[in-house]
Amino acid sequence: CGQLSNARKLFDKIPKRNIHRWISIIRAYTRRGYYQEAIGVFTEMQTESLGIDKYLIPSVLKACGHVLDQETGKKIHCLCVKKSFESDAFISSSLIDMYSKCGQVEKAKKVFDGMFVKDLVALNAVVSGYARMGIVEEGLRLVEEMKLIGVKPDVVTSNTLIAGFSKKGDCLSVAKVFESMLDNGIEPDVVSWTSVISGLVQNFRYDEAFDTFKKMMKQGLYPSSATISSLFPACMNTVNLKHGKEVHGYAIVIGVVDDVYVKSALVDMYAKGGFISEAQTLFYKMSETSIVSWNSMIFGYANHGYCEEAIQLFEQMEKEGKKPDYMTFIAVLCACSHAGLVELGKSLFNSIQEKYEISLRVEHYACLVDLLGRAGKLDEAYDVIKTMPMEPDLFVWGALLGACRNHENIDLAELAAKHLRELEPGSKGNNLLLANLYADIGCWGNVEKIKTMLKKKRLRKFLGCSWIEDS
Repeated sequence: CGQLSNARKLFDKIPKRNIHRWISIIRAYTRRGYYQEAIGVFTEMQTESLGIDKYLIPSVLKACGHVLDQETGKKIHCLCVKKSFESDAFISSSLIDMYSKCGQVEKAKKVFDGMFVKDLVALNAVVSGYARMGIVEEGLRLVEEMKLIGVKPDVVTSNTLIAGFSKKGDCLSVAKVFESMLDNGIEPDVVSWTSVISGLVQNFRYDEAFDTFKKMMKQGLYPSSATISSLFPACMNTVNLKHGKEVHGYAIVIGVVDDVYVKSALVDMYAKGGFISEAQTLFYKMSETSIVSWNSMIFGYANHGYCEEAIQLFEQMEKEGKKPDYMTFIAVLCACSHAGLVELGKSLFNSIQEKYEISLRVEHYACLVDLLGRAGKLDEAYDVIKTMPMEPDLFVWGALLGACRNHENIDLAELAAKHLRELEPGSKGNNLLLANLYADIGCWGNVEKIKTMLKKKRLRKFLGCSWIEDS
């Protein structure tokens, strides 16, 4: 960063700067990941009427894609059309990549369709865009079409498809793509195996994830830090924690335990599993902490009764100049809720947008409703729901219903239950919570009505509903 700063100072002192000097400074910023600065220099360059060079375009488009600046990207696209640069395969691929990263997959496909010679780089960029937008089936269809004209997929194509199907929870398609790699003469690499493992973990197929990890080892492939990190979320309960400790030990053996992502995943695993001491030791030994590790530790404290420690850690985070994100506030509001710190919780909620300029999400409102509800401020909690700028979800209404049972407010409970039935008609848990409230206040007739209704509709109870109060 210091060297780039010095380079920029020298650049600014040059009296006559030709286009090659501009290209050098923009490329330097892009290579180092200073994408906003690269775009800024490009904009400044345009004011000097130096025109545009086709060797410069890919670097600026790369920067636009990384910061999702599609407006500047579109302007560059227009300049490319005027200069007839679109026929250059490298520029077309860069445009496709930029549009894909910005979520404009239709525009990316349009550029792809207009290419005279479609290559693998461009294909992978479009497939990546489809996967990112959750329409990975379109990406697979395009891959099959390109195979017919001689553009064969490579390991990058397959890995992108695997990641896309994993994100959608389509484990069957993941298996098919993985198997087809060998049929197409593509050797799965560590990224391929990691994508499969990560997908299985994301879809709660933990045993299959560990089996796949073992198969990968038998193939003679060494796991990366990403592979190790992807396994830890499968070890957050007491049943699988033994596996987690084994993977932790293996991470030490292969020398990836000090990787910031591995350490963050370990902190998260131990914190969520209730092993606060282990999580704390790892956290304070980290040479470099990420927002993920801070959030994991605050959540761990809050969810296991260490609410004061959670709030203190949030304050320490601020003192160290670490910028909280939306998840940080969910964690600290959760701590305030469990500790009954209503005024502090309300103050933190108000600061999310006003002080930190973070957009409020429905999860923040759910935390606030829970905070007020636990404290018996049910009318105030309902007022919050009525003034929400977005539609309350089942967690918001669930928090209110749980609080109504604890404080025996039948009117608001019935209202919350009505909304929950509309949002989640197949759930038995919401009706059972209302039935328990009726039982608490002796309204046995209403209890029987709910039981009769449940029998008629044959509703099932969803396990693990987070708003079921333990009072």
